[in-house]
Amino acid sequence: MFNTQRSRISLTLSFALVITGFLIFLFFYIKHEFNTTRAEVTEDAMVTRVVAMGKLELVKYAMKDVVEKKELHMILPDSKVLFVAVGEVTACIDLTKVKKDDISQSKDTVEITLPQPEICYVKLDHQKSRVYDVSGVWFPDKTRTMVEDVYKLAEKKMLTTATEMNLIGKARENAGLIFKPFLENISGKKVVIRFK
Repeated sequence: MFNTQRSRISLTLSFALVITGFLIFLFFYIKHEFNTTRAEVTEDAMVTRVVAMGKLELVKYAMKDVVEKKELHMILPDSKVLFVAVGEVTACIDLTKVKKDDISQSKDTVEITLPQPEICYVKLDHQKSRVYDVSGVWFPDKTRTMVEDVYKLAEKKMLTTATEMNLIGKARENAGLIFKPFLENISGKKVVIRFK
């Protein structure tokens, strides 16, 4: 009888230890599952239009600029965003605008009239550009609006700076340096380039 009671106690203890071990395992498993996050991304890409490209990029200015935007307030502290913008401005010639009438040739010369160079794009490098400081902004929506505004200001500033640094003139110059030897090699004639 004493033996049976001892075996019941040891069986109950064993069962209690197994249940306790299982509960501890279950606790840590559930804790792990609650702390684990999984990202699920669903993408549905579609082509909305196909555009034929005919732009010859002739010059690209890589730029870096520091832009600070302040909003001055009467009562509250002034809002400020400090942004370091890294990007590029590219000038090109749209070769799709060249018509048959723009090309004339004689015995030893080819004359081509190209359209005026234009700004192809202004592009900020989002990997390298950084917002360094946002201060005096009380609401998250206002922060987002100020940061979006400073991105637009940085693009405009880059475009203005590139224009002041004669990007279009450099594109015209490069058209002669790049395009002229290419056409001379193909045609075997002297090439004269003019702009509309």
